[in-house]
This record gives sequence, C-alpha cells and structure tokens, in this order.
Amino acid sequence: MPRPPYLPFACAVLMLLASPLTLAQSAEREYQAYEDALARGERQANVWQYGWAGVYATSLAFNGYQASEADDRDDRYDARVGVVKSALALAGTLLDRQPHPAAYRELREGDGDIESARRLLQAVAEEERQRRSLEARLGSLAINAASGLLIGVGDGRGRDGAINFATGMLVSELQLQTQPRQASLAINRFKPVRASLGDVHLEGEYALLVAPNQLGVALRY
Repeated sequence: MPRPPYLPFACAVLMLLASPLTLAQSAEREYQAYEDALARGERQANVWQYGWAGVYATSLAFNGYQASEADDRDDRYDARVGVVKSALALAGTLLDRQPHPAAYRELREGDGDIESARRLLQAVAEEERQRRSLEARLGSLAINAASGLLIGVGDGRGRDGAINFATGMLVSELQLQTQPRQASLAINRFKPVRASLGDVHLEGEYALLVAPNQLGVALRY
C-alpha cells in the first residue's frame, strides 16, 4: 500500500515538536531575543530621556531669557507661557521613566526562566502601548490647549494662540512616537499557528530566527 505523501512531513514535524533538544534551543533563542530587545530598549530609553530633557531644558532657558529681554511685548508674553510649558515638559520627561532599564535589570538578575521572561516582556509591551494610547495624549492636550487659550483668548491673538497649540501638539506627538517599542517588536515576532494531524490538533506560536550563519524556526506550544 503506498505511503501517504504527507506522512514524512508529519513525522518530521512531530519529531521536531517532541525533541527536548530542539525545544531547549528554541527557548534559549527566544530568551536571548528578549534580552537583546530589552538591551536595545534600555539604550533607546536613555537616549530618548536625556535627548528630550535637553530639548526642553534649552527651550526653558530660551523662553526664560525672552520673557524679560525680548523687544516685542507679544514675544515676552508668549515666552512666559513657554516657560511654564517647558518646565512642565522637562519635569515630566525626567520623572516619568521608561520601563526598559528596570526590566532589563530584572531579566538579567533573574534565573533564566523563559516563562518569567515572557511575562516581563508582555508587561513592558503593554506599557509601551499605553504610552502611545489616547489617554497618554490627554496631558499634553490639556497643557497645549491652556497655553493656546491664554494667548488666543486671554491676550486677544487668536492666530498666535492656534499656532502655539498646533506647534505644542506636534512636538508632544513627536516625543511620544520616538519612545522605544522594542518589547512590542520582540513579542510580535511570535505568530499564532494551528496544525491538525487527523484527530490531533496542535496550537502554538512560531517565529523565524535569522542569524548571520543560520536560519531556523522557533516553536512554542
């Protein structure tokens, strides 16, 4: 009786799933991928924080100077509003730290358990998503709206108030979008997969592993 054409492939898949060595290697590669992602996230978080802190510190110094030294009265008024905005933004950037440095330390100090690493990455990825959510924009929306109203309504310069609001929101959005998201990228490497062999149904996840000297597939179920 001829052998079904899918039988060798099915046997190979079962052997791959059943091999402890293969599973251990996949878990090790997955753990290393998570560690690398958090290491990159830590570097980007530090660059992001100190970079934006420098931007807002420079803006604070400039506006502080303009608030008293500018020749035009409108420029002095706008600068005083800018001092408040820059000070709030600088304080927020310094106090609201990204989660990656702490998560990277926790991962390195852990026992190498892959399940703990997955939970840690999931938590960091969720915080990354929260930092890009609508709720994360409400603070900057309120501050920029208040500054725009102070200039547009309080000082009677509607066009300047609208420009101040739009510029502030653009900078806030740029700051938000440049935050690191390495954990989300690492988590999203693993895609759901479902296979059926007769009455046997297997569900799990897979990820392509690409290295300079090898190409492989990591499976987890």
